[in-house]
Amino acid sequence: MRFLHTADWHLGRLFHGHSLIEDQAWVLDRLVELVREARPDAVLIAGDVYDRAVPPAEAVSLLDDTLARIVIGEGVPVVLIAGNHDSPERIGFGSRLFAGGGLTMAGRSAAEVVQAEFEDAHGRVIVHALPYTEPAVARDVLAAEVPDHATAMRELCARARAAHPPGARAVLLAHAFVIGGTESESERPLSVGGSGAVSAACFDGFDYVALGHLHRPQTVGESRIRYSGSLLKYSLSEAGHEKSVSLVEIDAQGGVTVEAVPLGARHDLRRVKGELAALVAAGEADPAREDYVFATLTDPGALLDPVARLREVYPNVLGCERSVLLAAGGAQVARARRRELDVSALFDDFFHEVTGESLDDAARHAVEEVLEEAERDGRESQ
Repeated sequence: MRFLHTADWHLGRLFHGHSLIEDQAWVLDRLVELVREARPDAVLIAGDVYDRAVPPAEAVSLLDDTLARIVIGEGVPVVLIAGNHDSPERIGFGSRLFAGGGLTMAGRSAAEVVQAEFEDAHGRVIVHALPYTEPAVARDVLAAEVPDHATAMRELCARARAAHPPGARAVLLAHAFVIGGTESESERPLSVGGSGAVSAACFDGFDYVALGHLHRPQTVGESRIRYSGSLLKYSLSEAGHEKSVSLVEIDAQGGVTVEAVPLGARHDLRRVKGELAALVAAGEADPAREDYVFATLTDPGALLDPVARLREVYPNVLGCERSVLLAAGGAQVARARRRELDVSALFDDFFHEVTGESLDDAARHAVEEVLEEAERDGRESQ
């Protein structure tokens, strides 16, 4: 059995003010070509299909076109789940209608985990589609106390295992942060004030775990637990990544082999470093001058509108930074910024300032629940 595992398309993404929709359409063309050439038994999409809960119209059109080309044009089924950037209701819309046509979509978790069944010469393979599930949602689904993401994932995986037919090989499609995975700067935290992390032990009993959320292609612990990574580079920290999709083979005994298949990019993302005049001179002869470029300028003196000068040779320049300013306090600024973004820590500081005491565990848990609900409501209103 052969699957194509991909995730984190983030359709509709803006990067330093640049719309990436044309870059995303370009790479999805390459994905459809790969489906045509490799002829997988199914395509698995592990969440964060859109970049925000209310995606722009062009992102919806691009997803519609891509799925139609794969499912109808190539006759290859697709199993798709919602990630933490997606609206579960929007991803799940029409799922009962589409399932009969080869498109299985799981938006919001339910008491019964969505399954898609496939068969080859060695028997059945069941794909359990487990969308991103916040603890508050899991409490409703499971009718039980679910304090965190780890508990939610553990209980939902147990339900999937319980519903798995004997003798069939098992694949789990999920969206989570697994302990041991390597993060980049472009992933939105799964939890406000908490870790949001789950253990790889949750996935015991599954022959292959197709994950979304982390943007670097990687395995966690063992080859059967894998992030395919994002299709494109969505932060400066990813400039050195090689993006790919995962072509997965599952043999008769459930053994797994994975091939990372690069798709390339319409415009690569690069960081360049040097004095402004030298970078401009090099850019004039750069064959990849239309890449997305971010510059670190090493000039010691004042510079007049360096971004405009860089844009003369690099039309898609994203911005620049000055190494002299970084050396003067960049690390402290970065730490302060991270502290600024930790709303839970800010509230803890405020509470201590007002009362002279620190939040206890119960109060801290209550604050985190309120913040998670506000984050959820914010995504829905974007």
